[in-house]
Amino acid sequence: MSKRMTMKEAIERFVPDGSRVALGLCLESLIPFAAGHEIVRQGKRHLTLIGPISDMLFDQLIGAGCVDCVMAAWVGNVSAGLAHCFRRAVEQEVPHPIEVRDHSNFTISLALLAAALGAPFIPTRSVLGTDLPNTNPDLVESTNPLSEAGEPLLLVRAIQPDVTILHVQRADEEGHAHMWGNLGISVEAALAAKAVIVVAEEVVSRDVLLSDPNRIVVPAHKVVAVVEEPGGAHPSPVQGYYGRDHEMYHDYHRRTRTVEGFHEWLEEWVLGVPDRAAYLDRLGEARWQGLQRKQPAPSASADYGY
Repeated sequence: MSKRMTMKEAIERFVPDGSRVALGLCLESLIPFAAGHEIVRQGKRHLTLIGPISDMLFDQLIGAGCVDCVMAAWVGNVSAGLAHCFRRAVEQEVPHPIEVRDHSNFTISLALLAAALGAPFIPTRSVLGTDLPNTNPDLVESTNPLSEAGEPLLLVRAIQPDVTILHVQRADEEGHAHMWGNLGISVEAALAAKAVIVVAEEVVSRDVLLSDPNRIVVPAHKVVAVVEEPGGAHPSPVQGYYGRDHEMYHDYHRRTRTVEGFHEWLEEWVLGVPDRAAYLDRLGEARWQGLQRKQPAPSASADYGY
C-alpha cells in the first residue's frame, strides 16, 4: 500500500497540536529542516521536541512559537554556538515560556530505547553527580537492588514520541527506508514512536530497498507517510548527496540575535516560500550545485545469496 504524500499532507495529518515530536536524531546530519519548516508554516502549537542535537531547527521552531517543551541534550547552532531564540525563550519568555528537560546525548538515547523496548525506564550510572537529576524529573536517582552495598543508579524514564520524523537517503512508497552514514539515535526514536514520517531524498522501487535489508532502519508498518523531498535536509548534510552549508548556519546566527532579525529570516526562508522547491530556488542553482557530492565513494557490495 502506498503511503506517499506531500509534506503538507503529512504534517497536517500526523503532527497535531500538542504532539511529542522526535527529530534531528543524527546530530549534525540528516536533520529534517523541510518538515520543520512546514510545521512552522502550518502554525502548529504546544509541541514537545525530542532529540539530541538538532542544530538550529529546534531554535527555529521555538522562535516561531510552536514549542512548549524541549527534551534534548543541547539546543544551539553547531557552527556558531548560541541558539538565540532558545535563549530568549528560557531567559525572557519570548515568544512564550518553555519547559526544558535537560538530557545528555546518552540519557536521551536511553529514554528512547526504553520506550522502544516497552520498558518504563533504563538504569545507568551516567550523569550521577551532575545537576541534571535535580532539574529533570525524568532522571530519577535510585539504588541498585541487586547490590548489597546499595550502589547508586540513575533511572532514565522512557520517552515515547507521538511521531518521529526521519530524513533518509531513499525510501519506497510502502515505508521501507535506507539510511547510511551517522545514524545517531534514529533507530531508537523510530522504534519508540507511535508513528514515523519518512522524508526521503528520493523514492525508489521496493526491490531496491529489499535488496539490502540490513540498511532498512524502521519497520515499514510503523511508517504512516513517505514524502519525497530532494534537498529536504539542507543546510545539514546528507551522506552521498550533498554537504553542509556552513554559511547558512552563520547567516542565521548573525541575523537572529534580535527578535526582529529572526522574524525577517523566518519570512525570507520559511513563511515566504510555499515549499522546499521554492526554498531551493531562493537558495540559487549555483549555491545548491556547489554543495552536491563531488565524487562517488560507494561501499563494497554485499551478496545475500546462499
